[in-house]
Amino acid sequence: MSETRSDTNKEPDTGSITTHSPGGNIHCITIIGTIEGHQEAPESTKTTKYEHILPQLAAIEETPDIDGLLILLNTAGGDVEAGLAIAELIAGMKKPTISLVLGGGHSIGIPLAVAAQRTLISPSASMMLHPVRISGTVIGAPQTYEYFRQIQNRITKFIVANSSVDEAELSRKMMATDALATDVGTVLGAQEAVDLGLCDAVGTLHDALTWLHAQFEEKNKENNE
Repeated sequence: MSETRSDTNKEPDTGSITTHSPGGNIHCITIIGTIEGHQEAPESTKTTKYEHILPQLAAIEETPDIDGLLILLNTAGGDVEAGLAIAELIAGMKKPTISLVLGGGHSIGIPLAVAAQRTLISPSASMMLHPVRISGTVIGAPQTYEYFRQIQNRITKFIVANSSVDEAELSRKMMATDALATDVGTVLGAQEAVDLGLCDAVGTLHDALTWLHAQFEEKNKENNE
């Protein structure tokens, strides 16, 4: 009996990897820790740099030898603009894309999760919904609050457009004051995230890979007809 061999070709520094198997070639990227944007995070903070992820996504979409994308997510918030930039590129890809939430999907990690064509969440993972915040000096003027409102609206609209969540319920969960001891928002368990419509299903790595391979098979059948 012959064994199926899976070759791997790791790309340095970015934490990405491409697997090669008879079923198809899958590129896997990890989006973990804090999403780092225009401002550098402290050296002790685990970050994902958006300038590393953006060109990878463009290359994946244009590389004929890559059949699909697996995104492993365990985020802790970060730069809103950078997170939305990554999410928009993922949402605009034509190749099969699937995200798997591991550990936690915090704040801007939620748009990143729902940007994929299919979103899975591991049984032990959670997702935290909360409104936009900002650190540092804030000018207490009406224009500042209007700017906050615009950013929040962009995030909410993106999540709603790329998932099956109800906008009113999403906003209510984000602004809840009875769920967290020292914060505003809601922490959802895996099944709660599915029931709310943020994720498609509770699943594992095997489930994610099975879905991707099913997409590859369907595409091959269409090409051969």
